[in-house]
Amino acid sequence: MQTATHVLPPPAFSSPLRRPRVARAVTLGLVVLLLLAVLVISGVVAGLGSAAAVVFLKALAISSALSVIPVAILWYLDRRERESAWLYAAAFFWGGLIATSLALPINTAAIFAVGAWLEQNVALRDMLGPEGALMIGAPLAAPLVEEAVKGLGIVLLFWLARAEFDNVRDGFIYGALVGAGFNWFESALYVQQNFAQFGTAPYGFQLGVRYAWLGLAGHAMFSGIFGAALGLARSGRRHWWRWLIPVAGFVVAAAAHAWNNVLPLVATVVSVREGAAPPTAPTAPPELGLVEAMASASISNLVIFLPFVLLLAWIVSRSGRWEREVIRDELADEVGRSVTAAELEAAARDSRLRSRRAVAKDPRIAAAIVNAQNELAFRKRRLKDRGHDPAADPLVAARRLEIEELRRRDA
Repeated sequence: MQTATHVLPPPAFSSPLRRPRVARAVTLGLVVLLLLAVLVISGVVAGLGSAAAVVFLKALAISSALSVIPVAILWYLDRRERESAWLYAAAFFWGGLIATSLALPINTAAIFAVGAWLEQNVALRDMLGPEGALMIGAPLAAPLVEEAVKGLGIVLLFWLARAEFDNVRDGFIYGALVGAGFNWFESALYVQQNFAQFGTAPYGFQLGVRYAWLGLAGHAMFSGIFGAALGLARSGRRHWWRWLIPVAGFVVAAAAHAWNNVLPLVATVVSVREGAAPPTAPTAPPELGLVEAMASASISNLVIFLPFVLLLAWIVSRSGRWEREVIRDELADEVGRSVTAAELEAAARDSRLRSRRAVAKDPRIAAAIVNAQNELAFRKRRLKDRGHDPAADPLVAARRLEIEELRRRDA
């Protein structure tokens, strides 16, 4: 009789999109969400007037150019197991289009509710000034609402692309991509709203501040933390671990977001308590250039978010070490089948900043072989972690055949 380790992996190890009913339901849901996004975004952008709409489009173009930087950094971090460009686009545009359109009306309603509450609390309203509703509503509503709608996209990727979601680094990359998409679109909206409110478009200040750390601060950091937690949960064998870690990751991401948003409220309260006059009118953003604002924000973010910076540094460093260990260990018994002795030796020399190369004449085929070998290694480890025998897995066999075919093409 077969032991448990020789049972084929359950369907959970493959994408639900392989089931037609699930694929149709997911496609329909995404179409509905995209239509909703178009309606919400069109209403917000057009509602501020044609001049503001032109400012928005210009800001979005600059934001698009700046977004290339964080996406390129994440692409580099993903070099040992390159994911599909379609998955990158799906993650980025979930954050940029769907998550922003879902969050906008909820955040607006929350700020209106806080404003109505402040009308009943005159002393607090007078102390905080005309931006009081935003100061209170931003740290209360935005962290929960925005991290939830961004997190929903990460969870969907975790579920639908589970065969590609192998570890903590994959989770961080997908999460940061969703956050980078959110930042891409939100940055342009803030420039437009400032133009409508003050008559000038603070491209340098708003875009510079929101692209601190080359675009990996703010939303990319918050969502990256939650994504990393999902990746960490995948490695656990116990049921409670797989539920507790994502919840903890969401709490940490929301706490970091809330800490970011509460700072203007804290600064205003401290200022008034020290004798400064309460604000009587909204303050226009300072006139700063893009590079100046980006450098200043990067330094202040490093200080303000130091615990989260250390957490991200640990995530990136430890996940890279884990990847290298798994590749070396799981490919050791593939020599003579999917790996040559020279390729295994190269894997042993792989380091944080150095990527190995396969033995092949065509550089593109060499890169494809390395990617397939690494996918094979991660798949074998995940199966073993769940108590399955890789020898019985059809995807492991498919990876080996893929490598064999790549070598034939290069011969």
